Amino acid sequence: MANVLLEFKASAGDSEPQNRPVLIVGQLANLQQINWTHVKGKLQPVVTKEIWQAALSSLNPNPTDSCPLYLSHAAVAALPSRVSRHNSPSSAHFLTRLVRTCLPAGNNRCIVMVCERSEVFASACAISRAFPLFTRRSASSRRTEKKRVAVEFVSVGQGNGPLEVSTLECLSNAADGVRLAARIVDTPCSEMNTDDFLEEIKAVGNGLGITPTIIRGEELKHKGFGGIYGVGKAAQHPPALAVLSHTPSGATQTIAWVGKGIVYDTGGLSIKGKTTMPGMKRDCGGAAAILGAFKATVKQGFKDNLHAVFCLAENSVGPTATRPDDIHTLYSGKTVEINNTDAEGRLVLSDGVVYASKDLSADIILDMATLTGAQGISTGKYHAAVMTNSEQWEAACVRAGRSSGDLAHPLVYCPELHFSEFTSAVADMKNSVADRENAQSSCAGLFIGSHLGFDWPGIWVHVDIASPVHAGERATGFGVAMLLSLFGQASEDPLLNSVSPLGAGTVKPASEDQMGRDCKRRRLI
Repeated sequence: MANVLLEFKASAGDSEPQNRPVLIVGQLANLQQINWTHVKGKLQPVVTKEIWQAALSSLNPNPTDSCPLYLSHAAVAALPSRVSRHNSPSSAHFLTRLVRTCLPAGNNRCIVMVCERSEVFASACAISRAFPLFTRRSASSRRTEKKRVAVEFVSVGQGNGPLEVSTLECLSNAADGVRLAARIVDTPCSEMNTDDFLEEIKAVGNGLGITPTIIRGEELKHKGFGGIYGVGKAAQHPPALAVLSHTPSGATQTIAWVGKGIVYDTGGLSIKGKTTMPGMKRDCGGAAAILGAFKATVKQGFKDNLHAVFCLAENSVGPTATRPDDIHTLYSGKTVEINNTDAEGRLVLSDGVVYASKDLSADIILDMATLTGAQGISTGKYHAAVMTNSEQWEAACVRAGRSSGDLAHPLVYCPELHFSEFTSAVADMKNSVADRENAQSSCAGLFIGSHLGFDWPGIWVHVDIASPVHAGERATGFGVAMLLSLFGQASEDPLLNSVSPLGAGTVKPASEDQMGRDCKRRRLI
């Protein structure tokens, strides 16, 4: 599927299944609502109205089901009829699976997605996850012809007309962002070291007319980025802090997305074992998601200042590697005693969020990272773990997860109980907890927040995507859709406005006293 060109169309046109295989997918109730005239042009003459109705009658989703319509050329698949409150109404994860397993083979194929208008965005992102870009299979490298998959949406319920051109463009850019993030995460460090990641950042910048700011190597040390430099100094390719900045006229606030970009994590001298190290090419998932989301967001038009901050390093082993017991001074000026070199992500992110606050004057800072293995224990394989100093943004992240398909669930935020886990006798803090059975993922997030300061007046959001960044051995591009939705209210795009949880009336406003102190910082709320 690496050479698949994904196209979103208002109408994919008519064609017999033998010439263009087709998958029609949606909730059973939605499939039963659509008129035969909507699909007959893609099924006739080999599939009649009677066969179509019989196939629908045979479907019994538990939680999903599918039925072939004509040999291996046409199929219909049903999503779950209902989902729980912690899942997306789009059933995004099930949709990706159905597309992977039920879409007939061929060089020119069609997917007809039947859903409500409110589920179009999440469904498009879910479909895009079924078509990863990276492969090094020899058979794939010999193929030069691009395979095409046309995706047509049939809306049911309110607003059930064809999708507008602007909506299709938004879906295409979102899908491109998801696939870009997944490609970076899937690529091994031999081809995606810090130099290569910087080239990816420059390529996105070039496409948007933005020149990135890059600080790397010894310059990081001289400028006080002790976290990023300390983690990456032993690697062949030097660490870097890179920033892409979108600064439109008329902006009323400044937002910074900070991504953990550990291109490979051996664990450092606290080295990982042979079973836990494979897959650590994925430790750049946060930075990859932010790059994909930044590209899509700026293309769709963004009203406020937006900075994408990439903290890039390879946590390697060598003569100059950080040792347990070393003490680093981070960009915040705070000192950190290293008691676990495999707790490196929080070090690079701490430098990144403080840079966003001090140098970029950000009002809202969101960091995204494959931070802790404990995240999968805390919130599972499908839900990112969210921690924030704002109850309103905590709720908004959960809602953004449901509307985008990138699910999220809150972590405990209680620094007065948990931050003592980092107590050090010789420095301001250690980098790893004393008790690994005491809210590990929460503590890891608090470490980052402590460098901003727990009394920092802005909005800080921490998103741990360690488990949902991949499904099996493939990257998911997780985080792109969530960011597009969460900050959609500041977009110029109507579709992203509609899926944003921060629109007027959707989030309880701050108190009048808070609004008076800092109205600009809370404009999205």
